[in-house]
Amino acid sequence: MQGESQPGSNGQVLANQLGITDADEIAEAEVLLLRKLYEAVLLSELPDRALIVQDLIDWHRRWLGNLYDWAGQMRSVNVSKGGFMFAAAGLIPSLLSDFERDCLARYTPCHDLDLNGLIEAIAVTHVELILIHPFREGNGRLSRLLADAMAVQAGREPLDYSAWDADKAVYFSAIQAGQGNDYEPMKSLVGFALQR
Repeated sequence: MQGESQPGSNGQVLANQLGITDADEIAEAEVLLLRKLYEAVLLSELPDRALIVQDLIDWHRRWLGNLYDWAGQMRSVNVSKGGFMFAAAGLIPSLLSDFERDCLARYTPCHDLDLNGLIEAIAVTHVELILIHPFREGNGRLSRLLADAMAVQAGREPLDYSAWDADKAVYFSAIQAGQGNDYEPMKSLVGFALQR
């Protein structure tokens, strides 16, 4: 089950295949596996085509499949962060269908986009995927991988997320503004991250 904790972790670690009970240890494992996925996607397997939801599912499974049984599966539990509720689990399949049509099919591949077009594409796509939050864990990191894949498709370097990490309140505010279709705050963050 997606909501279960690893026995012996005092509710701090999700149930995992390796029996890890320490939060720092599971975080380190996730980082190492994500680094491998980044190398594969951005250096050797970058799709030169429109991205689809199945790409995200496959990336999630490849990244976390050696840790969690539910890797690559849609979230079956409702989740929130800082009092902000993400999309209800039951709505995820239809929301992802809309996301594929309205974001991925519209904006990718990104090789013909100028800088402003790329900023808009990444901002809108990032916000919408975060609001859906389709997976039990790893949505933010997978959304960053998608943004970086879009940037590399456009012939640019991956984004520099240091400003996002330094001021999470501004980042969360930009996500919440996107809930009302105001993407300007996220466009500002993406523009800064692309040009650093």
